[in-house]
Amino acid sequence: MSQHGSPREGQDGHQYRILRRVSQALHGFSSVVLRPFQKRNWRSNPRRTCSDEIMHQDIVPLCAADIEDQLKKQFAYLSGGRGQDGCPVITFPDYPAFSEIPEKEFQNVLTYLTSIPSLQDTGIGFILVIDRRQDKWTSVKASVLRIAASFPGNLQLVLVLRPTGFLQRTLSDIAFKFNRDEFKMKVPIIMLSSVPELQSYIDKTQLTEDLGGTLDYCHSRWLSHRTAIESFAVMVKQTAQMLQSFGTELAETELPNDVQSTSSILSAHTEKKGKMKEDMMLALKEGHAILESIREPLTKNPEYNLNQDQLDNQTTVQRLLDQLGETEAAFDEFWAKHQQKLEQCLQLRNFEQNFREVKAILDVVSEKLSAFTDVGNSYAHVEHMLKDLASFEEKSNEAVEKARALSLEGNQLIQSKHYAVDSILPKCNELQHLCDEFTTEMSKRRNLLHKSLELHSLLEKSMKWCDEGIYLLASQPVDKCQSQDGAESALQEIEKFLDTGTKNKIQELNKVYKEYESILNPDLKEHVQKVFQKQESMEEMFQKRQVSLKKLAAKQTRPVQPVAPRPEAFTKSPCPSPGLRRGSENSPSSESNVPKRGNYKRAKSEMSDIQQGRSGSVMDDEENLAILRRHVMNELIETERAYVEELLCVLEGYAAEMDNPLMTHLISPALQNKKDVLFGNMEEIYHFHNRIFLRELENYIDYPELVGRCFLERMEDFQIYEKYCQNKPRSESLWRQCSDCAFFQECQKKLDHKLSLDSYLLKPVQRITKYQLLLKEMLKYSKNCEGAEDLQEALTSILGILKAVNDSMHLIAITGYDGNLNELGKLLMQGSFSVWTDHKKGHAKVKDLARFKPMQRHLFLHEKAVLFCKKREENGEGYEKAPSYSYKQSLNMTAVGITENVKGDVKKFEIWYNAREEVYIIQAPTPEIKATWVNEIRKVLTSQLQACREASQHRALEQTQSLPLPTSSNTSPSKNQTKSIKKLEERKTDPASLEGYVSSASVPKNPDKSKDDTVTSSTSESSALSKKRFTLQGFANLKSQKASPTSPDKKAKRHEVKSDPTPFGLRDASSVVTLTRARWFSSSNLAPTAQPRKGWTKTSHSLDASEDNDGWSSAEDPLNSSDAEEEGGAGLRKLVPGKYTVVADHDEKGSPESLAVKSGDIVDLLHEGEEGLWFVKNLTTSKEGWVPASNLLALIGNSKSAQSLSSSESGTGSTFLSSSSSCSESCNATFSDIKG
Repeated sequence: MSQHGSPREGQDGHQYRILRRVSQALHGFSSVVLRPFQKRNWRSNPRRTCSDEIMHQDIVPLCAADIEDQLKKQFAYLSGGRGQDGCPVITFPDYPAFSEIPEKEFQNVLTYLTSIPSLQDTGIGFILVIDRRQDKWTSVKASVLRIAASFPGNLQLVLVLRPTGFLQRTLSDIAFKFNRDEFKMKVPIIMLSSVPELQSYIDKTQLTEDLGGTLDYCHSRWLSHRTAIESFAVMVKQTAQMLQSFGTELAETELPNDVQSTSSILSAHTEKKGKMKEDMMLALKEGHAILESIREPLTKNPEYNLNQDQLDNQTTVQRLLDQLGETEAAFDEFWAKHQQKLEQCLQLRNFEQNFREVKAILDVVSEKLSAFTDVGNSYAHVEHMLKDLASFEEKSNEAVEKARALSLEGNQLIQSKHYAVDSILPKCNELQHLCDEFTTEMSKRRNLLHKSLELHSLLEKSMKWCDEGIYLLASQPVDKCQSQDGAESALQEIEKFLDTGTKNKIQELNKVYKEYESILNPDLKEHVQKVFQKQESMEEMFQKRQVSLKKLAAKQTRPVQPVAPRPEAFTKSPCPSPGLRRGSENSPSSESNVPKRGNYKRAKSEMSDIQQGRSGSVMDDEENLAILRRHVMNELIETERAYVEELLCVLEGYAAEMDNPLMTHLISPALQNKKDVLFGNMEEIYHFHNRIFLRELENYIDYPELVGRCFLERMEDFQIYEKYCQNKPRSESLWRQCSDCAFFQECQKKLDHKLSLDSYLLKPVQRITKYQLLLKEMLKYSKNCEGAEDLQEALTSILGILKAVNDSMHLIAITGYDGNLNELGKLLMQGSFSVWTDHKKGHAKVKDLARFKPMQRHLFLHEKAVLFCKKREENGEGYEKAPSYSYKQSLNMTAVGITENVKGDVKKFEIWYNAREEVYIIQAPTPEIKATWVNEIRKVLTSQLQACREASQHRALEQTQSLPLPTSSNTSPSKNQTKSIKKLEERKTDPASLEGYVSSASVPKNPDKSKDDTVTSSTSESSALSKKRFTLQGFANLKSQKASPTSPDKKAKRHEVKSDPTPFGLRDASSVVTLTRARWFSSSNLAPTAQPRKGWTKTSHSLDASEDNDGWSSAEDPLNSSDAEEEGGAGLRKLVPGKYTVVADHDEKGSPESLAVKSGDIVDLLHEGEEGLWFVKNLTTSKEGWVPASNLLALIGNSKSAQSLSSSESGTGSTFLSSSSSCSESCNATFSDIKG
């Protein structure tokens, strides 16, 4: 039971008095109509009050409805007549079948008739009128004896109308005289001969018409009245019992402790009460209907007199109605009290529940408020904290107002005389105390922050004043200060500036400590000390500068003689280096330049002062740089804080409000569920800057020159801007559609922003571009500092991110590409070019047309492919005006080669595909752009080649070590074989071996020819580059020592870019033994002018060879050019096995084993023999033989100057190079080659 749940509080006694009244009414109901019957003696007078219990259930009264059929026989009835003493008259009319009536029915009828009159009337006794005028004496005797034996009530008189026939009358007289004593003993009987005799005992008005009276009696009407009255009495009794039971239930109900239970009980009791009222109203309605039925004769005939039974019925019904009304009123009074208590209990439980909720909210609010202990570390930080505090106060005011409203509600309950005043009043007082405490603490907290804001304002003014002062010192040119006027002007500037210190600087440190004692924590106190020390240092610098300037500004009493040129130049030098200054000061010859005329000592003293001033100016310069670095650092941190605050403002003021149900109706349908599109990953950017980057930047506030490290450590995190920028076009498009939406206007109004949302959505783009400007400024002032290299690296990385972001913006504009662009690898370069195409297998006219008519294409260079797109300008505004790119074709980088220089134009280079089956001449806007692209493509090919070479050499070495070597061979001596294997292993581990194919070409001997064929390379600007071709094609299985042409289906597919776990398309790397050697050449070097023989032909031979062996390709292993150069420097360069194209004819017929070659033949240098001979195979004639090494050097020319790499994904085992003005050589170094 709850503390306030006892039903015996307040008006408990009054409620129980109501219940007793209901009990008394119920007692009256049971005693009026539904009186139980008992068999009594004829002469007994049982006048006693009914003491039976109201709800006694074991004595059931007999009702007319129960014996209705028996009463309808009318062998006895209660006419309503009365005797002289008011005795009720029961009439037994002539009923022929009287003797046949079952005893049970006879008993029931007599019992019921004797129970109808009141107890007072029944106590006097009944008068029985037995009409046997048409019967026999024997029947009369039997009837009298049966009645005498079965009559349950008291008898006052028995009047018998004997038979009227002469014989039966005579017989009855004689028989009555003889049997008088027998009748006398049991029943006082009077034998009457006629009706007039009967009227002498009972008044005529009390007799019915069949007995010669005037009493109006209708048996069916009497029976219906009795049935209705008794039914009404039963209904009233049941209603009364239900009322009593319900009243007891209400009185004994315990008040619950929670709102839900209290509400349920109130609802259930109200429902029961409603049902009870309905039953009472129904009973009252039926009672009034019965009463109208009894009074119906009076309504028809006002002079009609109701008989006594009718009057008794009327009285009974009226009494029932009165008692029912009284009961209803008593119950209504009881219900009102009970309902009031339940409602007050519900109010109390609601109040208690709201109190718990509000108190919990106030506790949380107070806890959050207590967490606002920080006083801020800067003016902007304190301003931000004040905004946060104001926002917190605004949100908390709702809880405070709710608490005050609840307290007011509690006071109203107390004023309404609530039964639980002792519980409500303390809670109201507690709520009021919590609200007042919160208001006081909030005001105190706000005052502290305002105090902190005031202090930080003072500190920042002082710092700004110091920075401006130091900047003033740094901005004063030293050379102008050497003159008297210049010194005076500078001195006036300093004095004017110092005058502004009254309002800006800290006057007394102790005074500041005392005034702001309430907010000074150790960190803030240290900050104040640092600012004050900075201020003192700055003032000391000003004092020193003033002293120097005053000396310079002092008027000379005599002119100073001119000095020698060198000291004069030294004097005028504005920024002498420390080394030069020290050398000048320590040089003994410096004094020799001082003029000998005049006062020597005076001149020397003045010179010393000037030199001291200059030494101080150098120190000032370093301090000035430090100040400028601090300026940049402060700008970086302050703008970072502002940026973070703006992002938070957008996220809370716009993005979060899109999920606010109260703002949903303002959001247009086009904006529904588009928050991610509108804001992109701004939340991710905010969390990175707020939680990580800003805090790390603040750690470098005292070391601005080292801030580059902070950028380098978090450079990967800045890639989140790429995602934001890629989403920006979609965001811009959505904004243009919905910019007039009422939601944005409402949010802007709440935030009090002057600019609309789109300006804030541009902030991340502006911020990522701002970093490189700040880093440039910081690097400008930190060139000789410790962190200069980190700053430069950070600047380069930021610019790289900006480039990646810019490239990605172009990449997402590509349309028509079916694959996944992410599978092409990283985007390295992109740009617009003029492109000429040349398809070897195309129609001649198409080829000619393609040669002279360029196409404008936008190229995208990826790690695995290069894409050709057509740029299309779009109409619109903002991002809608950005171009789109229609995809045209792509080239797999594993099958691409390049020619760096194209004759006639330094801006052109070639990209060729599948062994020059397709050639694309690319013209860049500038030579610099061309050089950048060529270098980037070279890097891609180099990295792919290196990966292929390492994998292939590893396989070759494993197989070389696992297979046995032949003991003898007429073409490959074991000595040379061992030598080749050794060289192979050396090359595998030699890092310089890769440099051979990326090195620049040597300067051609023919200047006229090289003029057109060379261009300055970004990797070697001092060397003239000849035409170069680079390609890296995938490997195929090497099935034999000889190279065999590939089938068409083995060729690399032009538009297919595959990702393979093996390096660059090596499907079956186990079958590849090693990489072939390859070189690139310059046409200017292939046919030296010193050669007397016929020179090399142009590359038609090489092209033909490539066509004859269409698809022949392998991965290349570039020649180690450094080795060749070292040996070539001695007069004879070293030969390496491989395939070469000869440049002169050779036919040595003196030896049968010698080999004849012609200019243009492709030869394969298999291995080196003894005595300087090489075993060579002429691939053109398929003949083999020995050729002296000295002849080979002349035959194959100087092949070191230019190299070309090619490897085809579908090629077999040979490598070739082709060019419009150069030829190629290759070497197939399979395992059988190594064997010799």
